[in-house]
Amino acid sequence: MSAPPRDSFAGRTFALGGGVLFVGSIAYFFLAYRDFGQPAGRWTADGWTAVVPNVLLFTLFALHHSVFARIGFKAAIRARVSPALERAVYVWLSSLLFGLTLWAWTPVPGITWRFTGASVWLFELGCLTGVALTAVAASSLDPLELAGIRQAFGRPVAPEQPLLTTGPYRLVRHPIYLGWVLMVWCLPVMTGTRLVFATISTLYLVVAIPFEEREMRRTLGRAYDRYEHAVRWRILPGIY
Repeated sequence: MSAPPRDSFAGRTFALGGGVLFVGSIAYFFLAYRDFGQPAGRWTADGWTAVVPNVLLFTLFALHHSVFARIGFKAAIRARVSPALERAVYVWLSSLLFGLTLWAWTPVPGITWRFTGASVWLFELGCLTGVALTAVAASSLDPLELAGIRQAFGRPVAPEQPLLTTGPYRLVRHPIYLGWVLMVWCLPVMTGTRLVFATISTLYLVVAIPFEEREMRRTLGRAYDRYEHAVRWRILPGIY
């Protein structure tokens, strides 16, 4: 993708487009994951040929998140575009890569589990809990700031909020990630395609969180240590 325009009108349009693209990528995820529920045949040893490209796809998406989170890379982006558009660039790249990952995901054969009857409602409840948890946790953040729209329009960014220890943030330090885990795993039909996606994305979170928290500790110092003591678990209460 070429560098976004520096002009204020064009820059605002670029940021708004990124916000629309982000919402579209989330909607596309729910549609695509529904299709992931279609069986792709019986598992054989050749099924690994479907797993490998999926791992590479998600690695590309994950590397983007990891690299862009580095302060040095952010500075390089600011040097090429207006600092007000730095976040918008991230949103564009993230949304496009996420959409590409979903679109190019290779079907994996086999069904790991299939539940029927009353147990289906328990899985549905778990998935809806994940959606609700994500929505509630995200409501404490500024969506316009996260999308880069507020910065592109020259509006003041809200001051850094203290680390939350209320609501879902009282349960775990990363409730949005917990919501994601519930959404991708709490399904009555777990096909091979869904299993690979859920496994890879969850492993990425497990690996990425310590690096994210190290950056937070560098920024906040002792305050983050106290936060870790107050909210013990990262994603799964009692486990991780």
